[in-house]
Amino acid sequence: MLGMKVDTLNRILVAMVISALAAVGMSTPTNARPQQQQDQQDKQDKHKQEKQQPQQQKRAQRQQQPGQQQQSQQQSAQQQQRAQRQRQQPAQQQQEQAGQQQQRAQQQRAPRQQQQEQAGQQQQRAQQQQQAAQQQRAQRQQQRTTTTNAARTEQQQQEQRLSQQRQQLNTQQQQRLAQYRQQVQGQDRLWTQRSALLQQQRRSAQYRFQQGYLERRRQQILDQNARSYDYNSDPSFYSQVNYRYSRSGSFYQTNQYGADLLRNAVNYGYEEGFQAGQADQEDRWSGASYQGSFAYQDANYGYNGYYVAQTEYSYYFREGFRRGYEDGYNSRSQYGSYSNGNYSMLSAVLSQILNLALF
Repeated sequence: MLGMKVDTLNRILVAMVISALAAVGMSTPTNARPQQQQDQQDKQDKHKQEKQQPQQQKRAQRQQQPGQQQQSQQQSAQQQQRAQRQRQQPAQQQQEQAGQQQQRAQQQRAPRQQQQEQAGQQQQRAQQQQQAAQQQRAQRQQQRTTTTNAARTEQQQQEQRLSQQRQQLNTQQQQRLAQYRQQVQGQDRLWTQRSALLQQQRRSAQYRFQQGYLERRRQQILDQNARSYDYNSDPSFYSQVNYRYSRSGSFYQTNQYGADLLRNAVNYGYEEGFQAGQADQEDRWSGASYQGSFAYQDANYGYNGYYVAQTEYSYYFREGFRRGYEDGYNSRSQYGSYSNGNYSMLSAVLSQILNLALF
């Protein structure tokens, strides 16, 4: 581009010289030689200029070259920087994209890992629960087995205890029956003596009462013998002991049937004692005493020989007899009442006498 400018400048200079020569040629002949000299001088100058122009151009070019080189170097450096940036930008973008993709992949892998970890934990918990359930089942089975074995052992021991208790009760029952029969025979001999004494004392009402008592007791014994009672087959005889009562500072135990028999003893004693007291009142016997009555001394009416000892039954029969005799002799109802042809002890007095308690 610089060369084009120089050529254009040279052409302009040549045109100016040609124009000047043309003007000189048109002047007067007197000036022709000097004009020729001038022309030659101009040619020389032009020739010098032409020689100098390339040098000037070269110097200009040399002066311009460092700037151009610097510019071109700067441009080249900028281009290289741009190229490098262009090369670096895709690489950085790719790296950033790769990093983002890696992050996304990690983020995507993280839920999967969490899911896998959760699944592993759930599986572990399920295994632990299954193991715990198996252990519980094994423990329950062992407990059932232990309970079953213990129940069998307890049942066997209970059967052994029941067998031993039955044997003891059978022995006691045989002893009770033997004692009861001996006492009845002894009371029959005593009645022979007692009846003669009552006749001598002319206590006819008391004699009738005690004769009736003896007849009632004999009829009761006949009824018991007719039933052919077998206590070995009676479940009530071996029923569980569940009542406790106290007497004279001592405690005793019995079952439901024994407790009922003791209640009957008090009521039977009250009824017989009331009739005995009425008989002494009718005889106007001054030395009235319940202890002298044959029924009080016998105290066996209503006893069947089972559940409780004969001594226990006789004690509570006499407790009822004493109170009944006082009410009958004094024509009152302090301890009992009369209803439907039967005398019976008041429930409050009965509870006080027996002092029975469940346990």
